[in-house]
Amino acid sequence: MSAQPVAAPAERAPARPPFAGRALHGLPCEARLLRADLLYGRLLARAARHAGDGGPAPEGRLRRADGRVEPLPLARWLGPVDAADAELLRRVEGAALDIGCGPGRHLAALTATGHPGLGIDLSPVAVAIARGRGGDAMLGSVFDDVPDAGTWGTALLLDGNIGIGGRVAALLRRARELLAPGGAVLVELDPPGAWTGVTRVRLEAPGVVSEWFPWAHVAADRAAEAAAGAGLAHAWTLQAGGRWFAELRRP
Repeated sequence: MSAQPVAAPAERAPARPPFAGRALHGLPCEARLLRADLLYGRLLARAARHAGDGGPAPEGRLRRADGRVEPLPLARWLGPVDAADAELLRRVEGAALDIGCGPGRHLAALTATGHPGLGIDLSPVAVAIARGRGGDAMLGSVFDDVPDAGTWGTALLLDGNIGIGGRVAALLRRARELLAPGGAVLVELDPPGAWTGVTRVRLEAPGVVSEWFPWAHVAADRAAEAAAGAGLAHAWTLQAGGRWFAELRRP
């Protein structure tokens, strides 16, 4: 696999949102509503059982406001880091705060190399799995009190977590507050030229759906713009394994 920092492509005008002019899909009459963090935890728990004893695999998916549906990559989240993850994690400096750590594959990889880290997630199931893999994780929101605020060397926003809450600037400003001076946010982005903006999504499983909630997308060629809006500096962009990452550094 070839993975190396590349120059950030020139910025371009925002594309038309993929959901423009379309209505949100309603709640299917046969499905019941379950809070997103609870449905996410239920799917993770079932996927972990499937991986452990071969039980039935969960059928979790993400529906976007424009009607597009994609499967949740539960097996990948529960598995070990891949080559692209490992390439990025080699760039972690100091203690790492994994924002939206999920079941903790990045934490587990950092712990295995003796690198200090803390994960934070809203799902009790995700936190329990992360801890079971040897990581240090806490239940909560990044916007609540976080231990050692202002001292973290690196903050991670991977697996699309730049989208949390649909407020990119607010999320990056909060990450900046948690970093030590000179610290960096390592963020995963969409490919260059992809749509950048906020949409609404929900989780789905057979017979149950979550509420709709906002989610943001940022293309790799908009990284400098996103960084500037939060008082960060875009340092580099990395392509690895078909994925795109960037470092946004606190002055």
